[in-house]
Amino acid sequence: MSAVTIEDTHHEEHPSGIKRWLFTTNHKDIGTLYLVFALIMFLIGGVMALVIRAELFQPGLQFVEPQFFNSMTTLHALVMIFGGVMPAFTGLANWLIPMMIGAPDMAMPRMNNWSFWILPFAFAMLLSTLFMEGGAPAGGWTLYPPLVLQTGDAFPFAMFAIHLMGLSSIMGSINIIATILNMRAPGMTLMKMPLFVWTWLITAYLLIATMPVLAGAVTMLITDKFFGTSFFNAAGGGDPVLFQHIFWFFGHPEVYILILPAFGVISQIIPTFARKPLFGYSSMVYATASIAFLSFIVWAHHMFTVGMPLQGELFFMFTTMLIAVPTGVKVFNWVATMWKGSMTFETPMLFAIAFVVLFTIGGFSGLMLAMAPIDFQYHDTYFVVAHFHYVLVPGAVFAIMAAVYYWLPKWTGHMYDERLGKLHFWLSVIFVNLTFFPMHFIGLAGMPRRIPDYALQFADFNMLASVGAFGFGLAQLIFVYVVWKAARGGEKASAQVWEGAHGLEWTLPSPPPYHSFTKAPVVE
Repeated sequence: MSAVTIEDTHHEEHPSGIKRWLFTTNHKDIGTLYLVFALIMFLIGGVMALVIRAELFQPGLQFVEPQFFNSMTTLHALVMIFGGVMPAFTGLANWLIPMMIGAPDMAMPRMNNWSFWILPFAFAMLLSTLFMEGGAPAGGWTLYPPLVLQTGDAFPFAMFAIHLMGLSSIMGSINIIATILNMRAPGMTLMKMPLFVWTWLITAYLLIATMPVLAGAVTMLITDKFFGTSFFNAAGGGDPVLFQHIFWFFGHPEVYILILPAFGVISQIIPTFARKPLFGYSSMVYATASIAFLSFIVWAHHMFTVGMPLQGELFFMFTTMLIAVPTGVKVFNWVATMWKGSMTFETPMLFAIAFVVLFTIGGFSGLMLAMAPIDFQYHDTYFVVAHFHYVLVPGAVFAIMAAVYYWLPKWTGHMYDERLGKLHFWLSVIFVNLTFFPMHFIGLAGMPRRIPDYALQFADFNMLASVGAFGFGLAQLIFVYVVWKAARGGEKASAQVWEGAHGLEWTLPSPPPYHSFTKAPVVE
């Protein structure tokens, strides 16, 4: 830094009000911006989900046109993935990574500001498609041609919005990698980093590797529609299945981008409330890295029904089963950490335990879908919807909620309302299962997804799912209230927020200090 800039910063007054948030380069402020933005997007995406569930409450067409129904499924997914889960985890990364590795801030603070402020514009463009002639894109979040190319004026807006989201993700990832690799405190080797930092380091590499692939696929769609190319147009010698290959080469690592930071969060929370070190730290790191590596060679398990050769089906079937192994290692290690621990069940721990149980259900249904002959039956049914929502709602979203409850006292200096937190947890866990568990049954019975009407035999389970969805949605208002209340004030957070039997400090490092498990405990 030159003398001039040091002098300038010395005389500079700290901006307040709107300027503070627009021009901030402080990692905590930017983390807060990401988290608040993600919360708003969760609520918008949630309303879209409720439109879908209201329509499916009973057979027949009640509230919306089929075109609008499919626009809702498309935008619900794009908003929840790119506007909800990913910015929420990026917000957690901004807040926590510098503090966890002993860095003063992120490596590139100005780029950090930019990578956030791209997002509101991207989502303004995406949501504006709802008001355009021809309606929002209705081809599903997978954007398969030729279906998505039927979209009217909204098409270029949606595609450009996706480009902007990818740009934001890539810049955020470069920043995270640069920060972790260059700004760790002296003595903090890679294998001493908290697991949340490890999962984000690996996630950031996944993002940099896959986002340009999505950008390429989207660009090819744009040139097919407006510039006369035939990448995916069979009439011009193109191949619509090529799009699926490109899309899922991004799309499968993307689902791990959504869940790996959640693994990191859970690996911080469980040791704290079990009051013992995380079991198998290094195996957790290696498992995370193997999941990331394997995620690149399983993409076509989303495409078993396109007519690929038998050898291809076998390859993707076996590699998909293989990816269950490191995930199983993680679940085993979390359970082993809790085993014989002095556990207490504050709200973050409740969400963490629900994560382990319900995410595992999602993993098992994923293994079912990994089997090619079975997938032929279940492909594009509600069974698939049940599977990925079990991975992403009680998985990624519960982990985000656990993280917010866990670190909120550190962020605000105030304790959240434990009674309301537990109420939020129990309502969420009951309603999330009421929403998504019946979908397994209607999927196995053959109800197709993305269709606004259905046969009479699916009516009862759909009614249950819709009741669950509205219950889950309303329960989240408690969460918003709890966060708002803690941010405004309340009981001061003590230096040791999570005081249990051992008065263990709540920011327990992971891996924790050396502990010998071989010596017998000293009995006083």
